[in-house]
Amino acid sequence: MKVATDELKAVTVILRTSQAIQEVIRKDVANYGLNPTEFSVLELLYHKGDQPTQMIGKKVLLTSGSITYVVDKLVNKNYVMRKACPKDRRVTYAALTDSGKELMNRIFPKHELMMERVFEQLEADEINKTIELLKRIGYRAQSI
Repeated sequence: MKVATDELKAVTVILRTSQAIQEVIRKDVANYGLNPTEFSVLELLYHKGDQPTQMIGKKVLLTSGSITYVVDKLVNKNYVMRKACPKDRRVTYAALTDSGKELMNRIFPKHELMMERVFEQLEADEINKTIELLKRIGYRAQSI
C-alpha cells in the first residue's frame, strides 16, 4: 500500500477545510433566509455596487443559467432589481434595492464576526501567510 504524499495530504486538508468553512457560511446565512449563493451575490453588490448580470457569475463562480436563477430569487425577495444599461441595451445590471441594502447593513457585520471566529486561532501574520500560500497554489493550479 502506497503512503499518501505530502501534496495529496495537503489537497485533502484544503478541501476539508473549504467544506467546513462553507458549512459555517451555509448555517450563518440560513439565519437570514438565504443560501450561500444568494448571499455571495448580495455581498458582491453590497461591496462593489451595481454589476452586469453576466459578470456576477464570473465573480461568484456561477454559470450564466445559475446566475439568472439566483438573481430571479433575489428579485422575488425584493433584495435586488434589474436595471437596463443606458449605453447598451443588451446589458442588464443587478442592483441592490433599499431592502437589500438594509438587509446587508444589518447582517454583514454579524457575518464578518462569524468569519473572524473561524480564524480566531491564527495571528494576523499567519492569516496573511495562509492567503499568500493559497494564492500561489491556486495560480499554479490554473496554469496547469
